[in-house]
Parts: sequence; structure tokens; C-alpha cells
Amino acid sequence: MAEPHRTSAAPVHVDGARFLIVEARFYDNVADMQLAGARAALEAAGAQVDVITVPGALEIPTAIRIAFDQVDYAGAVALGCIIRGETYHFEIVSNESARALMDLAVTHRMAIGNGVLTTEDMPQAIVRADPAQLDKAGDAARAALALYQLKRRAVA
Repeated sequence: MAEPHRTSAAPVHVDGARFLIVEARFYDNVADMQLAGARAALEAAGAQVDVITVPGALEIPTAIRIAFDQVDYAGAVALGCIIRGETYHFEIVSNESARALMDLAVTHRMAIGNGVLTTEDMPQAIVRADPAQLDKAGDAARAALALYQLKRRAVA
């Protein structure tokens, strides 16, 4: 496994901007860790955080779009975990959820961090989800914050 490589970029501060976390709660133990990591990163930046729970990764992009239609969110973090099984379903869910998130972000200029894990097994998922280990959800939240900061700077 590749070692994490994080830059030493200055922390982002968003002065109470409202961010959305949409979590797919298919694996509760992984989802709990992901939510903790993303929430910690957003709150450390001074963000207000709302959380929406959906059944699976394919529902995340739709939930983000519905929520953005109702609330003026600064950005969103997509959280979920897709573990490879014995069928082609893994590829469909992984590819289509990522494609839909990217389509939303680019088409609507949304600051979205993609924290949907795609792993071979549960041990890989736990290492990536645990805030004390790889903290991929925290990374996704920091990506959303950085995109929001870029968007805010472009408007100013």
C-alpha cells in the first residue's frame, strides 16, 4: 500500500459556511469512522455541518443535488464504502457514483469532496476510514474546503 502523502498547505477557514455530508450507511462501522473524520476536518475549518444519510453510494449524488436545491450549501462531502464482491456490481456502483459526483461538481460548480471508498476487503476499508490511520473522509472534506476557498476567491 502506498504511504499517504499530504501537502503542508495552510489550513482553510470558512467562517461558519454551511457544508453538507452525505453518507451511505451500508457498513455502519466504516460509516462511523468516515463521519468522524469528515466532521472533524470541517469543524476544524469553522464550518457548520449538516448530515444526510442514504442507503448506498448510488444515492449520494441525487441526495446532494436535492439538498443543494433546498439549501445554499458552500460544499459537500460524499462518504460511502464499496467493497468488491463476486459480481460486476462493484464496478457499476463505483464507476457510476464517481461519475455522477464529478458531473455534479463540474456542471454546477459545486465544491464536492469524494470520500467514497472502493476497496477489495473490509480490512482495507477500515484502514482508509479510520481518522487515526489514512482518514480518507477527512481528506475528502479538506478537498471540498479547498474547492470552496477557490470558488470564493474567484468570486471576490
